[in-house]
Amino acid sequence: MADTKDLSDLKEIAGAAVVEAPVADAAEAPVEPPVSTMPLREQELDKFGRAYATGRRKDAVARVWLKPGKGKITVNGRDSVTYFARPTLRLVLNQVFAITEREGQYDVDVTVKGGGLSGQAGAVKHGISQALTKFEPALRPAVKAAGFLTRDSRKVERKKYGKAKARKSFQFSKR
Repeated sequence: MADTKDLSDLKEIAGAAVVEAPVADAAEAPVEPPVSTMPLREQELDKFGRAYATGRRKDAVARVWLKPGKGKITVNGRDSVTYFARPTLRLVLNQVFAITEREGQYDVDVTVKGGGLSGQAGAVKHGISQALTKFEPALRPAVKAAGFLTRDSRKVERKKYGKAKARKSFQFSKR
């Protein structure tokens, strides 16, 4: 109990010290900037009201346009269900919307080139997350915390001369 009494005494002393401190001229006093609830970034839209972003993964590059809609995802002119036939690839596409709780709220139009289907799905996910943060800057912390804004830079390692593959050596024979 003596500890809490000592703390209250310290608060009184500190409060008195703060009150008694002389205040200099108002122009010299430090002014705190007003705290705003606005996001640090602004919404970036084209003339059609869409957000554009580029996503990359392995050798795949995806150009993504995002606009409000009913949740339709079109990849290279085809529906995402037919383009990405494997359910795991479609799950990768929808991860961003699941994290941000925006399923079925945006239509996505994608043009993707290069790589295989897995790399293309990763590129589309990266592009969707970039475009979503441009459309709704307030979602950026959640998408960034999930790691979707970071480009996955892992690529297939190239084959070296004198090797069977990238790292595999030919069989060694001592004699």
